[in-house]
Amino acid sequence: MRTDFKPAAMGGRAFYRLLTSVVVPRPIAWVSTVSSGGVDNLAPHSFFTVASVDPPMVSFTSVGEKDSLRNIRQTGEFVISLAPEELFEAVNATGTGFASGVSEFDAAGIAREPSATVRPPRVASSPVALECRLHEIHPVGDCFVVYGEIIHAAVAAEALDADTHPRIERLRPLSRLGLNEWGTIGEVRTISRIPADEWPGHYQKG
Repeated sequence: MRTDFKPAAMGGRAFYRLLTSVVVPRPIAWVSTVSSGGVDNLAPHSFFTVASVDPPMVSFTSVGEKDSLRNIRQTGEFVISLAPEELFEAVNATGTGFASGVSEFDAAGIAREPSATVRPPRVASSPVALECRLHEIHPVGDCFVVYGEIIHAAVAAEALDADTHPRIERLRPLSRLGLNEWGTIGEVRTISRIPADEWPGHYQKG
């Protein structure tokens, strides 16, 4: 037995609470930008994913008009830092609705480090930084999907294995769940994908 929910009957905000409780876990784009006036902004966005492999692109969604979106429109640059478990309180603090002239780096006491290719700074204590150039901004409903081409990536050496592959147990990323809930990596399981020609019954490729 299931309970049915109709978005049109519930209204956007009520269905948003349901939606963000079932589309889980959601990785966090910890987005740093710089305003045209030179104020560094830092904010977490949990509608975030890889958008293209070649060229490498990521996307995040701004729910409404926010400082991150406005700054990217003005400058065409941003950095996505990984939000690690050890910075849980700091990541949450940067979601506070400060005035546009206030830097979340300063308000939350988060150290910056210079980026290699763009003006917005990285989060110094984050193990991963993706430096991005704006590709396009696409309005969808009351939101805006921001696509950025990655022009430089920096990963902490201690998060890499001998083959220079980032290890999830060293990155320890946070994720967003529903309500005020957050997730950590928990149990990690591995499994290899079965090639079609090795599948029991050997399905023919179409």
